[in-house]
Amino acid sequence: MASGAPQNNCQMACGAEILGFLDALLQDFPAPLSPESPLPWKAPGTTLSQEEVEAELAELAMGFLGSRNAPPSLAAALTHEAISHLLKTDLSEFKKEPSQEEEDEEEEEEKAPMTLLDAKGLARSFFNQLWEVCGQWQKQVPLTAWTPQRQWLVSIHAIRNTRRKMEDRHVFLPTFNQLFGFSDPVDRAYFAVFDGHGGVDAARYAAVHVHANAAHQPELPIDPAGALKEAFRRTDEMFLWKAKRERLQSGTTGVCALITGTTLHVAWLGDSQVILVQQGQVVKLMEPHKPERQDEKARIEALGGFVSFMDCWRVNGTLAVSRAIGDIFQKPYVSGEADAASWELTGSEDYLLLACDGFFDVVSHQEVTSLVHNHLVRQQGCGLRVAEDLVAAARERGSHDNITVMVVFLRDPQELLKSKIQGAGDSLADVRSQNLLSGFSEPETNTPQRS
Repeated sequence: MASGAPQNNCQMACGAEILGFLDALLQDFPAPLSPESPLPWKAPGTTLSQEEVEAELAELAMGFLGSRNAPPSLAAALTHEAISHLLKTDLSEFKKEPSQEEEDEEEEEEKAPMTLLDAKGLARSFFNQLWEVCGQWQKQVPLTAWTPQRQWLVSIHAIRNTRRKMEDRHVFLPTFNQLFGFSDPVDRAYFAVFDGHGGVDAARYAAVHVHANAAHQPELPIDPAGALKEAFRRTDEMFLWKAKRERLQSGTTGVCALITGTTLHVAWLGDSQVILVQQGQVVKLMEPHKPERQDEKARIEALGGFVSFMDCWRVNGTLAVSRAIGDIFQKPYVSGEADAASWELTGSEDYLLLACDGFFDVVSHQEVTSLVHNHLVRQQGCGLRVAEDLVAAARERGSHDNITVMVVFLRDPQELLKSKIQGAGDSLADVRSQNLLSGFSEPETNTPQRS
């Protein structure tokens, strides 16, 4: 154990867990991978651009370490350290020459040739870097692995429903700081839902790259909302290059929340949504991007496109969303420019809810508070499975789409239940007790700072 490592009982137990994990991993992998050894994870495609490497390898490592039940802070710290080591090495050995077709396309668009790297070779080299870091930390655990983090209660549920494929993806990253090497005193946690269409590639790509691109924006510490907007734009740009290389046509809407200290920042593209519930009232943080919005319709028509009604409002008679990552054949009418807003948290907020249109098309904002409250009543204040109830409610109301719901509690659900019952008792003292447990639909407020 490292000298100077934390020594109280809780931290000593954590230290034992860390060392136990490292011992077990190195026992299963007693030596680095040889060129002939099978990879312990699936390579992220055939080739990666230089810009894609960090996020794609982080996704590999976090998934692998998580599957082995690594403590989240340890998994993020190990991943960051291994990636840092790899990126300091010469990656030219993994360079792959572009095909003639790719070269012709780059010449037509007058762009500098893109450097592509062999994904399988990188994945193998990266595992060996991770193995080496684990060996070093087994001897002396650095203080970065001990970083305490806020404990989050998050309920997530996602179903394919009656659709042929599941094209939604979601992200819950409480270890944002450890994964990207932030050492300032500001806690950061990231949450996101992406709703793909025309295939899962765009949603999967956004779930891997948006938060990584946000972390790399120089303005993140001072303007997180602006960093999120730029992260969406950059992810769209990167995915369009991938779509050209690999002949992909998919797209994805998305919504994300980044909590930095006591401030909530949200960004969105398309019709996935996030709402904030504060003392039982819905705070409307955003307006989804839909073709029928007057400003969106005007923007599309100014570019030479059109909006028409074909069972719902659609861009150029096809897509039912006016902004998305991807959708290469609908650019620029379907924009990759996100909107963002910020909200100062006071401690009176109950929870955040992020969901795709498969949920919000059939469940109103006002219904959410009743559904969540009724679940907490039935479960005696336990909110772990509230997302399952919300998804079931959407399905019962006729949703046939993929459905993803994420509920991020900002206060203890037990406290929410008690305050709700107490509040109802104060205002409705003559109502019978069983009526006090019914849900209340509260009016929306709409006062976030938008950027």
